[in-house]
Amino acid sequence: MSEQPAGPVIWGGKPSREVNEARFQKLFDEADAMAIQGYVPDGTVVYWNRASEKVYGYTAQEALGGNLLDLIIPHDMRQAVEMGVRWMFDNGQGIPPGRLTLRHKDGHRVSVYSSHTIVTVPGQDPVLFCMDADMSELERAETELRVAATAFESQQGMIITDAQGVILRVNQAFTRTTGYSAQEAVGQTPRLIKSGRHSVDFYAQMWRHLLATGHWQGELWNQRKDGEVYAVWVTISAVTDGTGQVTHYVGAQTDMTQRKAAEAKILHLACYDSLTKLPNRRLLLDRLQQATVSSPRHQRAGALLFLDLDHFKTLNDTLGHDMGDLLLQQVAERLTHAIRENDTAARLGGDEFVVMLEDLSPQLEAAANQAEAVGEKILAALNRVYRLKEHEYVGSVSIGITLFPSQGNSVETLMKQADLALYGAKAAGRNTLRFFDPQMQETVTLRAALMSDLRKALHKQEFRLLYQPQVDSGGRLTGAEALVRWQCPARGLIRPTEFIPFSEETGFILPLGQWVLDTACRQLAAWAARPESALLSLAVNVSAHQFHRADFVEQVLETVKRTGANPRRLKLELTESLLLNNIEEISAKMSALKEQGLSFVLDDFGTGYSSLAYLKRLPLDQLKIDQSFVHDLLVDPSTVAIAQTIIGLGRTMGIAVIAEGVETQRQRELLARLGCQAYQGYLFGRPMPLEGFEQLLCDP
Repeated sequence: MSEQPAGPVIWGGKPSREVNEARFQKLFDEADAMAIQGYVPDGTVVYWNRASEKVYGYTAQEALGGNLLDLIIPHDMRQAVEMGVRWMFDNGQGIPPGRLTLRHKDGHRVSVYSSHTIVTVPGQDPVLFCMDADMSELERAETELRVAATAFESQQGMIITDAQGVILRVNQAFTRTTGYSAQEAVGQTPRLIKSGRHSVDFYAQMWRHLLATGHWQGELWNQRKDGEVYAVWVTISAVTDGTGQVTHYVGAQTDMTQRKAAEAKILHLACYDSLTKLPNRRLLLDRLQQATVSSPRHQRAGALLFLDLDHFKTLNDTLGHDMGDLLLQQVAERLTHAIRENDTAARLGGDEFVVMLEDLSPQLEAAANQAEAVGEKILAALNRVYRLKEHEYVGSVSIGITLFPSQGNSVETLMKQADLALYGAKAAGRNTLRFFDPQMQETVTLRAALMSDLRKALHKQEFRLLYQPQVDSGGRLTGAEALVRWQCPARGLIRPTEFIPFSEETGFILPLGQWVLDTACRQLAAWAARPESALLSLAVNVSAHQFHRADFVEQVLETVKRTGANPRRLKLELTESLLLNNIEEISAKMSALKEQGLSFVLDDFGTGYSSLAYLKRLPLDQLKIDQSFVHDLLVDPSTVAIAQTIIGLGRTMGIAVIAEGVETQRQRELLARLGCQAYQGYLFGRPMPLEGFEQLLCDP
């Protein structure tokens, strides 16, 4: 016999049972595309191939001997699966194949296409084999297709063309915008909606850019089916295949009609007050600038009237902001009817309104008489009874007036003059009007000088912190309240009542408050390094201007971090008036700082608009009984009742209570009998320099 050449091995004849089993075992084990598991009737796993390990996360060692229901069946499918398995073993055949969502070892869901078969071998128990194809990638692709289809049917007009620009598909937004149906557009080119407003060169340049970069966007004028020409913002993108060849173009167009309407609305919102519909500060200043230029040219005078509603805050606090808003709307309506059509009534904000009168007599005396007549008319109109739903309200207004043109009549100067005149009207008892005069300017000069001095004082480090001791019921020093003073070289030590209110008015309280916080935190860090002072706390007053800044929380935390202060030793004192508005914002800021360890004290409790509602909602740590109550404790039984109520309220709500202004031992004893556990006042020490306060730590 001649020798046969080598070649591929062809299976022939009948292989042994062991060979077959080995072949199919290898086939099952290495079938990467098919997860195959074997189960006996009670669900116990007897076979688990490598693909099953990948799909479901369990190794064969983990799965074998486990139960189908516990391994990969979601809880909401257990009953149905148990019934299905029982049916298959009873009937000796698998249920129809289908798509299932099973469970991975880590808990996430796995989408598979599952088929089943019962394998019975003589002399052995039947085995249910499940063959699962992983459908995760297909499911993701289907999701992407759904998202793409949804995006295509967006509010933008969409158009898809082939590489030659022939329209293949348009969406419903395109049909709504252009008037052409999909049947009318498909097979055409975008020339279908060409308006003729653009030159050949324009389109040539557009296509050069598109071919070079694969993208173009810009404004186009198109034409609807009914002939109307309209502006659109168009974006065109080229779609390429794997070789970089363009296969399609996708265009999106936004009808500029809506955009231009939105721009007009935005402009209106930017220039008009949303509550009263009157011009706002921006529009007023623009009109005032034009008036100051045109008045001299036309030899006519004008007037600026500043209006402020008297006691508006009281109305807001008693009847609520809804009633306050209703009053502002009615004031705006009355103002509009009290002036001429060519005059301007504007709202600056809050309860501040401005009226600008134009085309007055060139003679300033006559112009003043005309402005005064309008002012009196406004006073009469705004003094009439207001109907605020079920409430009747009688209000009044203060008016400040300045005339233009006058010397140095810039817009900024006129606004300041009118504001000063308004201040004069308020000082005269309100419900009246006053004209600006040079004496008012002197007041402005003095205020400006004070502001300059304050800025210099901060720069030259003329401010000082004094420390007033705080003690517990046993007289032990627990901390202090930090109180700012101005050590002026010319005038000596200046009390805060002489510069804090002015600082609040002018905004200087922001840099001053930051200096106080920074200095207090540095002192806390220094105390922490000494055992005898490490547990002392320090309370710092926070103004409404500081607290309501958007970055207040960040500023405080940055200061604490930068100085190395322990936040658990820092207490921020807030006044009741600060808590009257935006309770959600206030609570959020307090909670953010509380999470970092800071605590909050409600100062002067009981003297303002105390409300159990905000006490419940705010994360307060301590209430401070105002010194006016403490002062009258020994002579006024009603004051004792108030103090007892505050202490009981704090105990009930889990808020500590401290009494300030304690000057005598009898006051302290009475407060102790009422349950007060912390004190501050002259009995324990006046506000003192740091050296004096730290000496208290050494006293026996």
